[in-house]
Amino acid sequence: MVQIRNAGLAILMTGSLYLPAKAQNQDTSFATYEQKIPNTTVSFRMVPIPAGSFLMGSPDKETGRRADEGPATKVFVDSFWMEEHEVTYDEYVLFSDEERDPEPKPDGITRPSPPYIDFTLGMGKGGGFPANSMSQYGALMYCQWLYKKTGIFYRLPTEAEWEYACRAGSSSAYPFREDKQQLDQYAWYAANSGNRYHAVKQLKPNAWGLYDMLGNVAEWTLDQYQADYFKRLGRDVRNPLMQPESKYPLSLRGGDFRDEASALRSAARIPSERKWNARDPQIPKSKWWNADAPFIGFRIVRPVKQPDAHEAGLFFARLLSIK
Repeated sequence: MVQIRNAGLAILMTGSLYLPAKAQNQDTSFATYEQKIPNTTVSFRMVPIPAGSFLMGSPDKETGRRADEGPATKVFVDSFWMEEHEVTYDEYVLFSDEERDPEPKPDGITRPSPPYIDFTLGMGKGGGFPANSMSQYGALMYCQWLYKKTGIFYRLPTEAEWEYACRAGSSSAYPFREDKQQLDQYAWYAANSGNRYHAVKQLKPNAWGLYDMLGNVAEWTLDQYQADYFKRLGRDVRNPLMQPESKYPLSLRGGDFRDEASALRSAARIPSERKWNARDPQIPKSKWWNADAPFIGFRIVRPVKQPDAHEAGLFFARLLSIK
């Protein structure tokens, strides 16, 4: 089993990630629901992902397979909810609005510094386009802000949760079949994107009702990227997480609108890179934005086992302190 070594979070991950076993299931129902962001007209849907086991990674003979995708390993994942689409600007701008002063607000959350270039590729921040170009730090800060607003603990998915949700019960290279013939029905990628991201929910969802899991914008996970991830896992592991210890490289999933089909397979992994922020003129470079990464976004999950306020505080404090 994977163990967290931080003193404030020294627990075995037998339940939800970073959450002690005493955290209780606070929901009696497990169904799709609408989450409204308080005092706004904005809402989004959360889709239930049932607990189960799956073979994580890719088989040796899968076309396009890379060395960091195996050996494929059986993994068990607890149930959780996942946002049905990537976090949109309609949602994220409520937190990151550049018109707001970046100093702490009454809710105790610092907003991002104003973007120094147009990260939207000229398409603007409305219309259901996925929020993009934020660092993992920026994505986590949004989760913390959302927790303060709603009283519900949201976070980024782990690599294991992400792949499990993407596969939606499938074991093929893509969630729908082994080859790429139907990919343009499910994903925006190099062959059909026109070299830009698109509004969410324009194509087909996977079998569990999740849109744009492949392509459009790549999605942050919680994990530190490790090339030997699968060798570190062990056997029959439950809720694995490669605990982040440094800012680079972190792991993303799903591929993006610039990628060829092979990069959009369910098992494909992406390590973050410093060059994604090469054009940032600031010294030090922004911890919020990646100037050269309009292909990065995220979606959120809600673990069924919710932490109390102290436990949630430890979770965010630990991850947001990583340099």
